[in-house]
Parts: sequence; C-alpha cells; structure tokens
Amino acid sequence: MALKVYLKENNSVKKKLVVSLSHISLAAGLLLLFWSFYPVISFEIYSRFFLKNKWLSPVSSSKLASSIKEASSVLGSYSAFSNNLRDFTQAKLWFPSKQQTDSLRQFSVKEYYLTIPKLNISRAKVVIGGEDLSKSLIHYLPTTLPGEYGNVAIFGHSTLTQFFNVKDYKTIFTYLPSLEKGDKIIVYLGDLEYDYEVTDMFVVKPDQVSVLEQKNDASYLTLVTCVPPGTFWQRLIVRAKLSKLP
Repeated sequence: MALKVYLKENNSVKKKLVVSLSHISLAAGLLLLFWSFYPVISFEIYSRFFLKNKWLSPVSSSKLASSIKEASSVLGSYSAFSNNLRDFTQAKLWFPSKQQTDSLRQFSVKEYYLTIPKLNISRAKVVIGGEDLSKSLIHYLPTTLPGEYGNVAIFGHSTLTQFFNVKDYKTIFTYLPSLEKGDKIIVYLGDLEYDYEVTDMFVVKPDQVSVLEQKNDASYLTLVTCVPPGTFWQRLIVRAKLSKLP
C-alpha cells in the first residue's frame, strides 16, 4: 500500500478562469438580489418603526380607518397573490366591487393638474373618472371637485425606486412616502389654483380602509398608491387639507 499520494496541482489558465467567473457570477447575483429587494425591505422597516411615530396617527386610531366590514363593501375580497397577477394600471381593479359607473357624477371639466413641489411633480394630469393609470393620475369615483367640501381621491402608480421617472405615470407616485406634514400640494383647475397641505399619512391593508369616505367639514385631497414599492400588498394613504383658496 502506498504511504504517500502526490497530486499534481492543476493551475491551468482555463481552470482559473472558470473559478473566477463563478465567483463573479455569485457576487453579481447577490448584488442583484440586494438591489431588487432593498426598496421593499427599507420601506417595511420605515413604515413599521418610523411612520407611526413620525405622524402620530396609527392606523387603528385614524379617522380614515373603517371596520373590515365597511371596507370590504368598497374594496371587495383581497388576495395578495391573485391581485399581483392583475394589471393594476386599470383603476377599476383598485376597488373591484365599486365600479365608477355606479355613482359617477358628471362634470363639465374632464381633467385638471396636480403639482407636488417636494417630489418635483409638476402639473401632472388628473383625469376625472378615468381608468388608465399608465397615462395619467385618476380622480376615482368623483363626487366633488378640488376646492369643494368633500374628499377627492387620486390614484397614482408607483414602482421600485430604481425605475422611477417623474414623467412616467406608471412610476410617478414612487416617492410619495417621503412627504411630510406641511408639504404643499397644488391643484390647478382651469384658471383656479388650490393649495393643499399634507396632514396625515399611514399604511393600511386593502381590506382595512375606504379612501373614498366623504367628509363635509372641509376640502380634502387623498393621494393613494401601492406599497412597498413595486408591490400591491398594501396602500399608502396621504391626506391633505385645503389651506388656501384662490
């Protein structure tokens, strides 16, 4: 029986190249995963540990929060997995059991414009009673116009921050979570300009809140988008109140 075995070390260029490429591929894959999931993870951390404290308005005590029964009448049944397979550029899928034809009020004006200086959003088009969120923001189920007493709910798409483009309506509301109390939102309706001020922000599950709820004590603006970025799991609600008349 041999007492020693000598193995010839294979230091060929080909082997070194294969090993190097495998290490590079592994590192690139890990970086890609981190790049993809970082916005989702960071938002989850922010919303769970900082959003409530910052705004002092937890979901359970917010005046916008409804009972599950009431919310279900507006939102309908919800499944994160099935809904993520749908085309959410269609506004009707955000509230599947409440179609716009049910109570669509007719207005002489068909669209207006929204500006959020902090997010560099300038005169983004808002279509009243529209459906295609890839072409504009949508004023969903309109019963009042900006400047009137009531609640104007505006839907806007968001995505992963890496793909954000302020000119693209499929990504325009991506940075909506960065708004703070007191930030300005300006609505241009014809020759009139309405100044709103952000007052509240919170995250809810789609079956826990009705953002279409009307309040007649003032003029409110409610901006709605999906979070975490790039998903349709939850809804970010930003409420603003009219601060200055034209």
